Amino acid sequence: MEKKFLNKNLHKASQEKKDEFYTQLVDIENEMKHYKDHFRGKVVFCNCDDPKESNFVKYFSMNFEHLGLKKLIATHYKEANLFTRESPYKLEYTGDKDGNRTPDPDEFITEMISDGDFRSKECIGFIKKANIVVTNPPFSLLREYIAQLMEYDKKFLIIGNVNVITYRDCFKLIKDNKMWLGASIHSGDREFRVPDNYPLDAAGYRVDDAGNKYIRVKGVRWFTNLDYKERHENLVLYKKYTPKEYPKYENYNAINVNKTSEIPMDYGGAMGVPITFLDKYNPGQFEVIGLGISNSGIEIGVKPYKEEHKKYRKEVQKRGAVDGDLYMITNGIVDVPYARVIIKNRKVKK
Repeated sequence: MEKKFLNKNLHKASQEKKDEFYTQLVDIENEMKHYKDHFRGKVVFCNCDDPKESNFVKYFSMNFEHLGLKKLIATHYKEANLFTRESPYKLEYTGDKDGNRTPDPDEFITEMISDGDFRSKECIGFIKKANIVVTNPPFSLLREYIAQLMEYDKKFLIIGNVNVITYRDCFKLIKDNKMWLGASIHSGDREFRVPDNYPLDAAGYRVDDAGNKYIRVKGVRWFTNLDYKERHENLVLYKKYTPKEYPKYENYNAINVNKTSEIPMDYGGAMGVPITFLDKYNPGQFEVIGLGISNSGIEIGVKPYKEEHKKYRKEVQKRGAVDGDLYMITNGIVDVPYARVIIKNRKVKK
């Protein structure tokens, strides 16, 4: 999983913008239980959610009183609901009125002025009024979506692909402790329902008895700036540093660590760890220095490839050497790990 997070379905969605994935209710429930205290008295905005289809809307409407919400808003993009040809519409829900714990369409759902795109003036007006944004944004627009959340200084809890960590602007948010990974998903893949016309051309799919289509997507994570207690638990370390087991990079003064569980307990210098380390990242235990790939690597001082090593990189990686990428020499051959987060253990003196 470390070397390749995007599976065939997700790559296809990114290329063709067919990334209207409906998050399963169980995945929403498993994550939301860590943040219940954050929602009391708040306006929640689900700005990439068809109110008639979304499990986010279902969760928040059914738990409206329990969470103590002030208001729930959800907006529908005109092409999001591929089951019908309805105009875009919005939900503004302020609590149960008839005892069924669900928003009744004739009471709460009205047509929108705009097309319902999260970047539209109408949706931006809602985001300004909201306290917390919770949704599954289009994976292909995740970078732009996160930038909007930052622009309007919003609290958020969103689901997306783990590779967003490798984007320079998104990684900087993690480094600056303005965004972190959620509590419930740390590995494996997740199942999403997809529209009827979504092509099922990979092994990871199913169709239920009602004809609904589902695909499995790898490398899924929650991203948030809502704090939760598990984030501050120390990662238990058990291994000790040896130069043989933890080789240094040729172009940066740090050791390579192949697994988060194998971070040495007694090493105080810089270490390159897999990006999945961020699943266990406690900012009180570790300092994040940077990301050792491409321009992000250049920013933290990763040196260019030596001329004699570039040919090996081309043979192994099927492409030319890229300045900023970390590499080692293993048995005389250039060894290029997948993206590495450079960290230091705050509790160990160098």
